[in-house]
Amino acid sequence: MTNDYRFEFRPYQRKFLRSLTTNHGKWDIREGIILRLTDESGKVGWGEIAPISWFGSETLEQALDFCCQLPEEITDKIIFSIPDKLPACQFGFESAQEWGSEANIITPNFSLLTPNSLFYSALLPAGEAALNQWETLWEQGYHTFKWKIGVYAIANELEIFESLIQTLPAFTKLRLDANGGLSYDEANLWLRTCDNFKANPELPLEIEFIEQPLPVEQFQQMLELSTSYETAIALDESVATLGQLASCYQQGWRGIFVIKPGIVGSPSRLRKFCHQHQIDTVFSSVFETAIGRLAALQLAAELSRNNRAIGFGIDHFFEQEETWFQSLWNDL
Repeated sequence: MTNDYRFEFRPYQRKFLRSLTTNHGKWDIREGIILRLTDESGKVGWGEIAPISWFGSETLEQALDFCCQLPEEITDKIIFSIPDKLPACQFGFESAQEWGSEANIITPNFSLLTPNSLFYSALLPAGEAALNQWETLWEQGYHTFKWKIGVYAIANELEIFESLIQTLPAFTKLRLDANGGLSYDEANLWLRTCDNFKANPELPLEIEFIEQPLPVEQFQQMLELSTSYETAIALDESVATLGQLASCYQQGWRGIFVIKPGIVGSPSRLRKFCHQHQIDTVFSSVFETAIGRLAALQLAAELSRNNRAIGFGIDHFFEQEETWFQSLWNDL
């Protein structure tokens, strides 16, 4: 049986409280699309399209074009036939369809978004700013941190890293995220440095992994590095979409997969893949709003293994969300 839905959408823009700096550059405004599906019984389902084109998804313009060409009444068949070249659209529409099929929720329940900080990884700013911010986040309960590398000169970052290691409290977990910005020699240097720290019995914190040290096209080199050092490597940009994830698995990757639900593609197909292959996952935010995050957290709860903190500790990058949302759907 095919369900019919009244389809509405609205683009949004959210300004970061401060620029997010990565190897890909500076990011000042998060743009996306909020979806609302209403079925024949009046049940409402919310979804979000939050593309990151430079990470491997469609562009915002492509997503808007897709929404604009849809009729006001759509069906399950339309939702489940969205092409793979629109992975953020797949996620947004399927999430809205699932949301509406479960309960008649008029607006998101923000209480469900209150993080258990022990199981969330908080994102630190790149460079020296990390030295000034980790303490505030620690006091909020975060014990796992991700720090961006590959942004500044490696000598400077290694110096900051050593300071960070010496100041973080015992039993902290630290992740280093290069966003594919290291050379092969730099990746080796970082991995050697991390191995040396891990070998120090007086260092009571854990360097959990280095995330995406090399560009996507250097998969074989990352595969080689993953067997050469004690420090683990996690793939991120290399597995941005479900097709890429499957390809890396088929080529032999058995390390950590960082999954960004908002851009990976179809939630139903992701569930099937993860259940079939039992991969080691870390679920991570794409700086989506509460709507996309609720759907992403549901997937993380279902599919996370190995008790790894999920990468959704990003609230400190935006204004309070509930106030912002009220004005958004008052207009819908």
